[in-house]
Amino acid sequence: MSALRAGLDRVARGSGAAEVPARAHAFSGLLLALAAVATITGLLWPATMPADDPVPPAARFGIAFGVMALAQLASLRLRIGSGRLSVTWGEAALIIGLYAAPSGWLPAATFAGAFAAWLLLAIFAKLRTPLEVVQIAASQTVAVAAAVTVACRLADPIGAPLTPPLALALVLGALTYLLVGALLAVLYLRLVHGVPVLATLVRALNDKLLMFVGNVVVGLAVVAMVSTDPRWLLLLPPALWLLQQTYGQRLRAADERRAWEEFAGATSALKKLDEDEVAAAGVAGALRLLVAERVDLDVIRMDGGWRRYHGDADGGGGVVDLDDRPASEGDESTLVRELTVRGQLVGQIRVALPRPTLPSARDEFALRSFGDTLAVALHDAVTHRAWSLLQERSSYDAVHDAPTGLLNRTAVVAQGDAALRRLGRDHPIALVVVDIDRFRAVNDTLGHAAGDELLAATAARMNTLTGPAELLGRLGGDQFALLIAGPERMTISRALDRADELVDAVATPTEVQGIELAVEASAGVVVAAAGSANVAELLRRADIALRQAKEGGGGNTACYDPSRDESSTDQLTLLSELRTALETDDQLVLALQPAVDLTTGAPTGAEALIRWRHPRRGVLKPGDFVRAAEESDLLGAFTLYVIDKALQVAADVAANGMDVPIAVNLSAHNLLDQHLPNAVAELLRRHGVGPSRLVLEITETVVMSDQEVIDDVLSAFHAMGIRIALDDFGTGYSSLAFLARVPVDEVKVDRSFVMRMAESPQAAAIVRFTIALGQELGLRVVAEGVETAAQRAALENLGCAAAQGYHFFKPMPADKIVAVLSQLTDSARAKVFPLRADGSA
Repeated sequence: MSALRAGLDRVARGSGAAEVPARAHAFSGLLLALAAVATITGLLWPATMPADDPVPPAARFGIAFGVMALAQLASLRLRIGSGRLSVTWGEAALIIGLYAAPSGWLPAATFAGAFAAWLLLAIFAKLRTPLEVVQIAASQTVAVAAAVTVACRLADPIGAPLTPPLALALVLGALTYLLVGALLAVLYLRLVHGVPVLATLVRALNDKLLMFVGNVVVGLAVVAMVSTDPRWLLLLPPALWLLQQTYGQRLRAADERRAWEEFAGATSALKKLDEDEVAAAGVAGALRLLVAERVDLDVIRMDGGWRRYHGDADGGGGVVDLDDRPASEGDESTLVRELTVRGQLVGQIRVALPRPTLPSARDEFALRSFGDTLAVALHDAVTHRAWSLLQERSSYDAVHDAPTGLLNRTAVVAQGDAALRRLGRDHPIALVVVDIDRFRAVNDTLGHAAGDELLAATAARMNTLTGPAELLGRLGGDQFALLIAGPERMTISRALDRADELVDAVATPTEVQGIELAVEASAGVVVAAAGSANVAELLRRADIALRQAKEGGGGNTACYDPSRDESSTDQLTLLSELRTALETDDQLVLALQPAVDLTTGAPTGAEALIRWRHPRRGVLKPGDFVRAAEESDLLGAFTLYVIDKALQVAADVAANGMDVPIAVNLSAHNLLDQHLPNAVAELLRRHGVGPSRLVLEITETVVMSDQEVIDDVLSAFHAMGIRIALDDFGTGYSSLAFLARVPVDEVKVDRSFVMRMAESPQAAAIVRFTIALGQELGLRVVAEGVETAAQRAALENLGCAAAQGYHFFKPMPADKIVAVLSQLTDSARAKVFPLRADGSA
């Protein structure tokens, strides 16, 4: 009889009838047919009895029947997926049966004994249905028939003395019984539950190995005792009891180990922040951990309702919303547990075990432990979802206008600039600003609620006139903006036509709080090339045009007139000319101002200052054009141009044997470019200049910018070995916090404090504090704007390391800086040389 028999514990569906696949029924029928053939063939086979046998044939059949039945009644069960495998004393029973009865009778004795044993278990323990009992008896009979065939080919065991050949025959028969029985059991589980054949077979044999060895030893021992002195059998019951306990303990330990592995895997899978993913992992984990047929996980939704996640052993599952709270009770084979976190109900889990399995203390403990972990995971996921929704709402509110749902001014500027960058620089675009005339009268007369209702109605009408490549938003108050930045080229006449459409739509009578209102509107229009200005500048111009429209009377539209905004035209022209200057090599030039050591007079550095030799406007200083560059897309190219020129000077200085770094100013906008460090590294490589010969000067205005991006860029520069200097120290509102955040190598005292040291105690105190702070932090301190010998002496007395200013040198052309630095280097102590009119020393 097979030492492993396959059994099913399935969930009852509908009326409670067990659902077994048709292929499993066919397999059972095949086993029953094979068992019948084996039984009949064995009974018809001539029986060999020992000579002068004192035991009647019926008694020998009864012995075989009895040991086979007892072996099944003393079975131990282990779980395989949703099914069960039972390990029995079948090998011992087989060996005893082969010795006690003719081998041909054993299939019949096995079928009768197994059927009787499992019928008793089905009646009193309700472990099996009658159909399952027949299937188990048939599979055991087939396994015994195979074992008898193998054993009898080597020897005829009945009544023979236990010799090595006979023992070998009995062992091989027991091994055949084990393998065939295990294979049949696993195949049946495969057909019913879909378990993997090889992995399940290996696990079953591994769990059975110790019991198999013990069974063979017990069987051979019984044969030896009977053949020598049957009284020795009196010692057998205690030994069998100990073996049964050992087997059970080993199986339980293996099952516990697998259970903890499943628990660890199931709880680890819950480490997610998405509610659906946590719920799916919870259902799958409960199915595996408790070997369940179905799991229902009910979770409280944010709106107070319930959502059910469910899954079953066959791989089915889904999600449904429940109208009412689910019941908290189940039948005898169902475990129910409420999921709470710190007393707050999160949900409920229902686990339907395979029928007729009843929940054990282990199952309840496993569900309690897993349920607590699942409750925390669900609570965290629900909290995360609520936080995400709140964040999404906050993000939405940050860029949308509450009364109208349109983009707000900030979003119009940001998204508009992005749209302009996607177009060609010369592509014409248009911006229309619409203003509701006398809107304040609506608020004053009907209240702000009526005003918001009118704004919402106006936005809805304008939205119907907005194309897919256009951007509509509310600027604030009663002003709306429409950016027309599509692939279609815009002309002034077409832009004015669109403005008229918007004005007419706004002027359509509108019912507000039961009152029909007829309002008028004005519109300002600006048409420009996409690369000529950003959206903020376009809004400014459109606002000028809007004022022009209102001056001409309500309901009018007007186009931007550059004559009314000469500064705007001049600024745009300047940017265009700057673009041309960057492409030439003779307009933008460097002027360098050395900084000297106040003690030795040696040069400590030189600051690069850009000058523009404008062909029409003359020489322009940085204040005349740098601000315009910072507010345009030219900033990146302009900055790299200046650094390139500065590194040319640095290379010349290094070639003359001097270690004097060149400083270049960066703006906060530069530090928002994450590609800038790589571009500077390439320039250093191209000029063959070490990073320590370049100093990048920044101001405290970067504190107002995106700190994370700026910190990353500054850290990249610092890691490259480029020195960072903090310019205009003391003029910002957070100088000390800035020093703690940014990796700075030197600070430069702002000229406004240096120049007022003599007459302002406050300025003198700031200079003194800055120098002391630099010394304390190990930073080099450079004073800017030194113009008198008294200022120099005062700074030297305070311990200031270096200074620059007109007292030493004015900014000079790049072709003269090498000679001046060489002269300073060769001098033991600097002398102040008055500069001639041409700027030379």
